Amino acid sequence: MPAPTALKAPAAENAPPVMDVDAAPPPADGGAQEEEEEFMLGTAERDILVAAETIAAPAEQGSEMAIDEESRPRFAPARDAEPLARRETRKVPVPPHRMTPLKANWPQIYEPLVKHLKLQVRMNVKSKTVEMRSSQSTTEAGALQKGEDFVKAFTLGFDVQDAIALIRVPELYIQTFEIKDVKSLTGDHLARGVGRIAGKDGKTKFAIENASRTRIVLADSKIHILGSFKNVRMAQESIVDLILGKPPSKVYGNLRAISARMKERF
Repeated sequence: MPAPTALKAPAAENAPPVMDVDAAPPPADGGAQEEEEEFMLGTAERDILVAAETIAAPAEQGSEMAIDEESRPRFAPARDAEPLARRETRKVPVPPHRMTPLKANWPQIYEPLVKHLKLQVRMNVKSKTVEMRSSQSTTEAGALQKGEDFVKAFTLGFDVQDAIALIRVPELYIQTFEIKDVKSLTGDHLARGVGRIAGKDGKTKFAIENASRTRIVLADSKIHILGSFKNVRMAQESIVDLILGKPPSKVYGNLRAISARMKERF
């Protein structure tokens, strides 16, 4: 047996490994699973820490407000309104007696629809309808409704220049009622009622339009009035008086009085 103070001989390269009896035994399968679980827990915690750092980084950057020389905050420029993503379509039926005027005035009709409202329009001659739909360049939410009101006003009998006012002025609308709603007239009595509203050469109708600042269309027994709420009400009251048999002179007098009051207000 060598002395305790003797030098140890170097171990041979090919010598078998010496097992330490006092060393702990290698871990079983359960220990390997515990090490794997600890490793997985460590990676999960590390991922959570990295995610928290990435979230906190832009928040810290955004907390610093940009201020100009006069201590006023600077904000990023606002973006333009995004175009409508959903496409909507509308079809306006055209009566047979309005197809010829529609073809004659088609260039004046589709121009405001395409240029101002940014809609896609076509005239379907087979089905006798005007089809409209929104496109990617349409920015106004109510553009399709305005286009439908414009085309519908033309089909009711209004001129193109009068119908365009529905696109430009949002306060305008069309009021429609029948003579039978006021008084049940039939035969010659109905014809005389329409004649009282129109007057000789349309003078009575023009007088009501000029006094109330509206546009009136007489289509058989139906009456269409285009204008603002107060003006339409004034014209409707005058027409109702004529249907009920009031003399035109009194109706003119009432219109003059009401128009004078409106001028004083403005």
